[in-house]
Order: sequence, then structure tokens, then C-alpha cells
Amino acid sequence: MSKTGNQPIDRTEPTRDSSRAIGAILVEQGRLNPEDVEDVLRFAVANRLRFGDAALNMQLITQSDIDAAVAQQFSYPILSRGGEFGVADDVVAAFHPQSPMLEPLRAIRSHLVLRWLSGANRRILAITSPERAEGRSWLAANLATLFAQLGERTLLIDADMRHPRQHELFRFANSVGLSALLTGRAGKEIARRIHPQLRLFVLAAGTPPPNPQELLERQVFDVVLDHFADQFSIVVIDTPAIAETADAQIIASRAGAALILARRNHTRHSRLAAAAQSLGQAGVNVIGSVISDH
Repeated sequence: MSKTGNQPIDRTEPTRDSSRAIGAILVEQGRLNPEDVEDVLRFAVANRLRFGDAALNMQLITQSDIDAAVAQQFSYPILSRGGEFGVADDVVAAFHPQSPMLEPLRAIRSHLVLRWLSGANRRILAITSPERAEGRSWLAANLATLFAQLGERTLLIDADMRHPRQHELFRFANSVGLSALLTGRAGKEIARRIHPQLRLFVLAAGTPPPNPQELLERQVFDVVLDHFADQFSIVVIDTPAIAETADAQIIASRAGAALILARRNHTRHSRLAAAAQSLGQAGVNVIGSVISDH
């Protein structure tokens, strides 16, 4: 509470201008018409309600409509779930950033910012796990989205050229990607921006090649990563399973840092220990391990 002269001003209440701003966004999104906005404003003033609460009480909009309007007002886009231009159900951070299930991932993001990013010369992080079906692609997609929501220019690379998933999660074609880039059949501009207001770019794995390990061992992979490290604030790499091939060790060693994922009641401890040991022997900075229920 602050005062001007003898009149107190309640800063918890929105001004009429701020309410109009939300109303204009809802009109633009087709959720309200201009006449509705005026009705809601009158109702809000008469009942000392915020604009959104007033519109909800009048049953003109839903809570998801409010969330989408506020997200646009603060340049914090909420992507569509499903559909031609939406994301898959697994990318919760993109379509439901208020979900409680994301709080542990935000804690991981904070840990990475404080313990790794602040002192890292090369901000490239490989997401690994011992075996398949442990949630690597899910973690990589959501963690990259959360970094982009901080305003960081973020690149997510699908380096699993045997079983690629990121193109499915972000719902676009896998015809051109990392495999084409490593064989000189595409330029570095092929990374796809997910939303105009979200600084998240995704590089698909591309058409599965017959020799993924050989491609990853080529010097050109280092050149590509160096280029992306210069162009982006952080690069997150989705890798294959460590136990299946040497691809993950190669990718992680090129990245320099890795996060190991284990799935509760699925990943065997011996496999997790072996994965951490193999990465350590390859000179990888294993930042930590994550246990997921996903």
C-alpha cells in the first residue's frame, strides 16, 4: 500500500488500462468481443474484482483462456497441445507451464544454472541414460523448453539417429536434420524455431543413416557443436541409450558435460553405475543423475 496525498492507492488491484490490455488480448484471440470487454470492466469495478476473475464469474471465458492471455501479455507463450501446430502430450512445459510436475525440473534447471552454467566455457549438455524407455527424450524436450522460457536462446539437438523422438514431440517432419548436416547435405540453419516468442530451436535427427557412429566420430561433429555453442546460450542434446551403442559416449565426450537419467523401478543400479563409469572414463563431466517417474 502506498499513498498520494491523503488518498491510499491499493497496488493489488489492476488499473482499468491493465484490464483493457488483457481484454484486448482476449478479443484478439477470439475469446471475447469488444462489447463483452466493456461488460466485464463494469462488473469488475462494481465488484472489486480483477478482470479475469470477473470474466470467469460471468462465465464468458475459462481459466485456460486467462492463462493464454497472461502468457501473451508477458511474452511467455503457451503452445497448443496436439493438433497440426501443437506439441505432443509429453512436452508439458510447452502447453502447461503451471503444472506441478514441472517443479522438480525447474529445480534441476536452477541447479544447472548455479552449479554448471555460471562457470562453463561451453554450454553443451548431453542427456543420457543406461537403457531405452527411461525418458531421455522427455527430459531433454522439457528441460530445453524451460531454459527457453528463461529467455535463454536454446537449441535442442536430437542426436539419436537410431531411434529419433524429438520430431515427434514437437510435431514436424524428420526428413532433414543432424544426419544431413554431418554429411554436408544441409546447412546449419536447418534448426527449427518452435514459436516466434519462444527462443527454442530444435534440430531433428534427420533420416536415419546406415553409419551413425561413424558420423558422430567425424571431426565435422565437433565443428558443428562449436558453431552452435557460439550461436546459442545453451545446447541440450538427446542421446541414444548408453548400454546399446557407443554413440552416447561419443556425443557426451564431444559435449563435455552430461546428465544421467534413471527411471524409478526400471533402471538397474548396476547399469546406472556402469553408465556413469563409462562416461567418466571418456572424460565427461557428469553433472549429476536424475531419477524420474515418467
